[in-house]
Amino acid sequence: MLTNDLDFRLEPRLIELYEEHKKRSAKIDWGYHEFLPWDKAQDFRRVPWDASQVTLPPSIVTAIETALLTEVNLPWFTSHLAQTFKGSLSIIKDFVHTWTAEEDQHSNLLETYLLITRSVDPSRLHELHKMTVENGWSPDFHTPFETMVYTSMQELATMVFYNNVSKEANKHDLDLGRLLRRLAKDETLHYAFYRDVIKFHLQLEPNYCYHLGHVIKNFQMPGAVMPDFEDRMAIIAKEANYGPLEYFDQVLDVIIDYWDIENLRPIAPEAEKARLDILKYHARMKRVKERFQRQQK
Repeated sequence: MLTNDLDFRLEPRLIELYEEHKKRSAKIDWGYHEFLPWDKAQDFRRVPWDASQVTLPPSIVTAIETALLTEVNLPWFTSHLAQTFKGSLSIIKDFVHTWTAEEDQHSNLLETYLLITRSVDPSRLHELHKMTVENGWSPDFHTPFETMVYTSMQELATMVFYNNVSKEANKHDLDLGRLLRRLAKDETLHYAFYRDVIKFHLQLEPNYCYHLGHVIKNFQMPGAVMPDFEDRMAIIAKEANYGPLEYFDQVLDVIIDYWDIENLRPIAPEAEKARLDILKYHARMKRVKERFQRQQK
């Protein structure tokens, strides 16, 4: 059994997951207008933007701008999910609709914050926004199970990014720290749904291990299509609290442990090989992390 579609036998459990998500989401429902320092807003036609108006460190501005340019890819992500889950379980399509509605205001919040606080040149931000969306985004995962693995990791990585950057942002702007933590709450709920869909599948049929490895070993954030992505991530790793070390400890390590890959026992030889390959990859990445840590001391 090496099917890459979602298992119809799990539909009742996934419906329960979705209902639980809606209950938890309703308790923390929000509008992005609640998290913005509107008293700082000025008309750009009356008071043109100038670099001297920026009060945040460049690294924090880079982190927020990078988060924004990741979030603006929502139309491409939604399109990919809609195509991937066409003909699959209807409950997943229902969740994707809810997920889209909740994610929709993330880019609005980040962009409006940057403009209100005059943290960026508005003309430059517009060009970056447009360029990123024009570049499009299409992951190398085209089947329901692989896509769910990817979204699990992507939501966890985004949650960790927001929480980690918020700790640095707090030192300069409490409003910014607060809004980043609020975004992280959404990502936490989304991650919980996606990761448990995968967990249930692996418990029901460990041979799904076969489809995990390609995603885990080739994971990349959707923001990779933005200009200067590698340079941005290098700055954020050094000065804004999210880089390879945090990715290993707070994303890769967490997800491999949660899915209990070490203790799964698939029957299909190719699935078992994939499981062992994942563990080897994890061990190799751990050695890289430890070597990097030693070099930093």
